[in-house]
Amino acid sequence: MKLLTYRHGGRISWGAVVDDAVVDLGARLPRFAGLREALSAGALPELRQALASASPGPKLAEIEFLAPIQNPEKILCVGVNYANRNAEYADNSDLPKYPSLFMRTPSSLAGHGAPIIRPPESEQFDYEGEIVLIIGRGGRRIRRDDALQHIAGFTIMNEGSVRDWLRHGKFNVTQGKNFDRSGAIGPWMITADAMPDLGALRVTTRVNGEVRQDDTTASLIFGFDYLISYLSTFTELKPGDVISTGTPTGAGSFFKPPRWLRPGDVVEVEVSGIGTLRNTVADEA
Repeated sequence: MKLLTYRHGGRISWGAVVDDAVVDLGARLPRFAGLREALSAGALPELRQALASASPGPKLAEIEFLAPIQNPEKILCVGVNYANRNAEYADNSDLPKYPSLFMRTPSSLAGHGAPIIRPPESEQFDYEGEIVLIIGRGGRRIRRDDALQHIAGFTIMNEGSVRDWLRHGKFNVTQGKNFDRSGAIGPWMITADAMPDLGALRVTTRVNGEVRQDDTTASLIFGFDYLISYLSTFTELKPGDVISTGTPTGAGSFFKPPRWLRPGDVVEVEVSGIGTLRNTVADEA
């Protein structure tokens, strides 16, 4: 299933994509306030049953896409998780023993089709295309052998960054990762049962049609199962939690000279089996 959250006719709801239209599952299953609540209830089988007997509603072209999971408890992000990305830093460092982690706020991420915002404080606005895990079954100290069973589905993130603000602190990157609407997530969540081989997912980022990033999950330093096990060691994962798994080489900051995003640029992040997240850059009004 393709599950999403959207606005139509001034009303926010959630549902499933069927061809080029949306089935409003929020109206059919009103006891769930949203997709996160449905995941918390373990209701994916019920969603499939409701979808089987439902008629499509508005067309995708008529809706406003919102973040698939509204107000997740946690948005956990992994840095430098592709082997060749570690080499991109040109610091002669060995591959890391543990993941580099930071967190984002929900307000830092726009939906598919919405503008992503370059703040007035910096021109060093950059893109990072990433594969995202959505937790369906929570847990603490999850074994690697069991970890993939805790994934409800997958989506896409443009983990937009304000590069000079990443270096304001000695040990953290929080500031540069959390400007409001500097990144994007969506357009929908593909349920795990509908995904192809997780070891060969391809993530491709294009800016104005030009390929800037292109790699597969075969290059991951820390695989999805390891990340879930590692993260759940220090925090209890909850249904609806979001885990962004790292970006390949090719971010704008590593070109010489750097190639920063400008207003009007179109950024597309495509992941095999999921689809394409598309956003246009705008300056903050």
